[in-house]
Amino acid sequence: MTDVQTPASHPAPGVLSRIFRTEQDGAPGDGHEQVVLCHDRSSGLKAIIAIHSTALGPALGGTRFFPYASEEAALEDALNLSRGMSYKNALAGLDLGGGKAVIIGDPNKDKNEAMLRAYGRFVESLRGRYITACDVGTYVQDMDVIARESEFVTGRSPEHGGAGDSSILTAFGVFQGMRASAQARWGQPTLRGKRVGVAGVGKVGHYLVGHLVADGATVVVTDPFEAAVNRVRAAHPEVEVVADTAALFQAELDVYAPCALGGALTDETVAALGGFGTSVVCGAANNQLSHPGVEKDLADRGILYAPDYLVNSGGVIQVADEIDGFNFERAKNKATKIFDTTLEIFTRAASDGVPPAVAADRLAEKRMREISALRTVLLPAARRA
Repeated sequence: MTDVQTPASHPAPGVLSRIFRTEQDGAPGDGHEQVVLCHDRSSGLKAIIAIHSTALGPALGGTRFFPYASEEAALEDALNLSRGMSYKNALAGLDLGGGKAVIIGDPNKDKNEAMLRAYGRFVESLRGRYITACDVGTYVQDMDVIARESEFVTGRSPEHGGAGDSSILTAFGVFQGMRASAQARWGQPTLRGKRVGVAGVGKVGHYLVGHLVADGATVVVTDPFEAAVNRVRAAHPEVEVVADTAALFQAELDVYAPCALGGALTDETVAALGGFGTSVVCGAANNQLSHPGVEKDLADRGILYAPDYLVNSGGVIQVADEIDGFNFERAKNKATKIFDTTLEIFTRAASDGVPPAVAADRLAEKRMREISALRTVLLPAARRA
């Protein structure tokens, strides 16, 4: 059953009753185990921690700091993102469940030490059921501040024993997924000679551009923030820049890589990609499918879709490695396996006659179901999870 913890002041009850579900009739982890609404008046903190599933272990997922239009929008994002983390961690082979947190506000204006430390105390209050990390709007330095109030923090700076910037292996993992997509589509695990469009060259996108350029791809990028574009131009002057995603779709792409916020693959987007002959979609953004059915539309149009939570799992692999004492090469070796898992998903999808997104869901749910069933085996008290 869903467990909702709220302070005295919280979003409208109707939002909670409309969105929350139980697990009675759905797939493993179809509903959320726990949602915590966090409010600290003195610092101005308003945050939501969503724990989707602990079937495989403590819920690990980043903290997003974003100026949501409403508390309802923030809640819905937390629910969607946390569910995605359960599936991401399952496919990555991690003994971790799925969770996510959002802080409501503009990180460029509202973020301060007191707010982050207040948030850290809410994380600590969950006693390890949720482990946080970086996401949109939060950085390594923020994790160091949060860690002053909680031990359940990853993505800290190397100076504080952490893994540092998880965008590095996120981009590396997406590149491995893209190589696997190229293998499945064109018979060779390389983007050499292909035209790749990257929408969003911030945290992850600019690292991905570096991998693509080194591999011999022609790269076209777009980003609404001029500073992000200028950083890519400085590092890779050969990269082509276009005004927006509409212009990107018209650039005759072989591969489209959405690397900004979720919901990038809409009915209109897919129609545009199909109309301009794009063959592969593989990017870093979370929750790319705007609604159920988009994955089938992609398949029907002959566009190979690499499920987002599969290919962008390099970052969570990186920060998860921090839990046992971080070793970059060990984490990178694990992220390299995203190539093999992506190929396995494509093979399963073809064999079962379903889109890759469906095949990925099935494999993740199978692992959650089988491992959670082990809880029926009694262990001595000292070994119980």
